[in-house]
Amino acid sequence: MSTTPQRVGGGTVPAQRLPAPGAPGRTSDQIRRDVVARRGQLAGSVELLRGRVNELTDWRRQVREHRDELIAGAALAGFVIGGFVALRRRRRRGD
Repeated sequence: MSTTPQRVGGGTVPAQRLPAPGAPGRTSDQIRRDVVARRGQLAGSVELLRGRVNELTDWRRQVREHRDELIAGAALAGFVIGGFVALRRRRRRGD
C-alpha cells in the first residue's frame, strides 16, 4: 500500500492508504483506471515489439548492414566446400 502525505493546516499528515494494484478492497474506479493504464502500456509494448520484429526480419536491410560479414562467410564456406570436394576426388583417385 502506498501513502502520500497531504498538507493540512500547517503540518503534514499521512494520506489515506490506497490499496496496491491487485490488492483486495479496491473500488471499481481504481480497477478501471488500472485496466486502462495497463492497456496503454501493453499497446505501447506491442508497437515497440512489432517495430523490432520488422527491423530484424528485414533481410535486405540485414544484408546492407552486414555486407562485409556475409562476404567473409561466403568466402569461408567456399573454401571449406572446395576443400571437401578436393579431398573426395583425391580419395577416389587413390582407391
